[in-house]
Parts: sequence; C-alpha cells; structure tokens
Amino acid sequence: MIVTLIVICEVGFWVLLALGLALRYVARMPRLGAGVLLLEPLLEVVLLIVTAIDLKNGAEPDMKHGLAALYIGFTVAYGHYTISWADARVAHRFFGGPPPVPAPAYGRARAVHEGKLWLRTVLAAAVAIALLQLAAWYVGDAGRTGSLTSWQLTAARAAGIHGLIALTYAVFPKKAPKKAPKEPGEPVRVERPPSETKR
Repeated sequence: MIVTLIVICEVGFWVLLALGLALRYVARMPRLGAGVLLLEPLLEVVLLIVTAIDLKNGAEPDMKHGLAALYIGFTVAYGHYTISWADARVAHRFFGGPPPVPAPAYGRARAVHEGKLWLRTVLAAAVAIALLQLAAWYVGDAGRTGSLTSWQLTAARAAGIHGLIALTYAVFPKKAPKKAPKEPGEPVRVERPPSETKR
C-alpha cells in the first residue's frame, strides 16, 4: 500500500503542477493556479500519516517505509525548485515570458551552483533521516528497526556522493571553451570608425 501511495503522490505532484500552470497561464487565473500549486505539500502529509499508521498497526518496517521517507525528503528539498524550474520554462515557451536564466556552465559560478544543489540534497537526506528516526522511536523495538537504520545510511551516503561530485567542480573547475581560430585565408573584417563611414 505504501509503495502504491508513493506512486500516487509522484503522479499527483506532476498532475497538480500541470493543472496549476494551466490555470495560471491558459485560464489566466494566477491566484487559483498558485493555490493549486500550494496543495503539493498535502501529498507528503498524507504519505507521512499513512506510513505512521501502517507502522502503528504492526507492519514490519521495511523498504517501503524507507522509500516514503526519502520521497518526502526529496520533495521538501527539491519540490519548490522543480515547480519554479517548470514555471519559468512553460511561461517562456508558450506564453511569451522572459527566457529562463540558464545554470552557469563554467568556472566558480558553476561550482557555486553545484554546491547549492548539494545543500538541497543534504536537506533532503536530513529530512529523511529525521523521519526514519521518528519512525524507529515510534516502533520502539530495536529488533524491528534495522531496515530503517539501513535507509538512514542510504540517505547519508547519497548526500556524501553528491557532495564529492559537487566538490570536483570546485577543485577542477570547468573552463569555458576558447574561441575557434579563424581559418587560413579567411578575410578579416576591419571595423571602420564612424567618421570614415559617413564620407
């Protein structure tokens, strides 16, 4: 049941996102569209409540409870970021909005960008680890919570791996490509000063 609910929450996230954007831009109802987008966190609340009830009713803590915690953590850290990303691109592509600012591709700016994304992953892992710890305390039996502890390590490991990847952008910054040299024999265009072009 928990796995099914995770799938429903994931599908619901994208359905609410599409509906909110459609109301905001197609139907010209920005307030209602924003209200629909604000319903997104309710999906995670429902998932959290059902997971807690499942554990309370004697369900053995296992993979589905770990997945639920990771999903909630990811949504907390990346949900608003994903909505803003989609909003900017829909507005530009279909409704004449300004072009979205692309993520920096080179140098220190790229390293800072990757660092910020890593901090989101740290937040996601922290939320998941905290929820899993609360679930372990809720169960109250150390002999039944081994899978929850395992998922805590998985969340911490994911944040650590992402941190190492982000660090490579700071230690080995990607350099912007050099401008291609002109082909041999290609005429060189000489810009004339304005005083000469008016003669």
